[in-house]
Amino acid sequence: MSYIDGFVLAVPTARKQEFIDHANEGDPMFMDRGALRVLECWADDVPDGKVTDFRRAVQARDDESVVFSWIEWPDKATRDAAMKDMMDDPRADPAKNPMPFDGKRMIFGGFSPVVAMGAALAGEAGA
Repeated sequence: MSYIDGFVLAVPTARKQEFIDHANEGDPMFMDRGALRVLECWADDVPDGKVTDFRRAVQARDDESVVFSWIEWPDKATRDAAMKDMMDDPRADPAKNPMPFDGKRMIFGGFSPVVAMGAALAGEAGA
């Protein structure tokens, strides 16, 4: 069964292209180490909630946009090995590819799918 890393972050709206450039530089590290796909999604229809919402989750300011990203791995073992190996990759060096957002407000985590519909995911029957 596949494994998913998910991320939500607030990026200054004026720095959208910097974020895209940062992702285009850094995301190939995941693909080089076995990720099946990486998606970086800029907020388009993110409503305010009554109790909580994406913007509040990352303390997004009025001049920031929410980004929702995920990495799909074939399995957790591939992901764990990739994360360990990436620490030595120069593309992961913040001095060479600085994050155009406040990493302290990023939320992230690893997830094991429990329901999957649509295109077959890695490790599933017929994949």
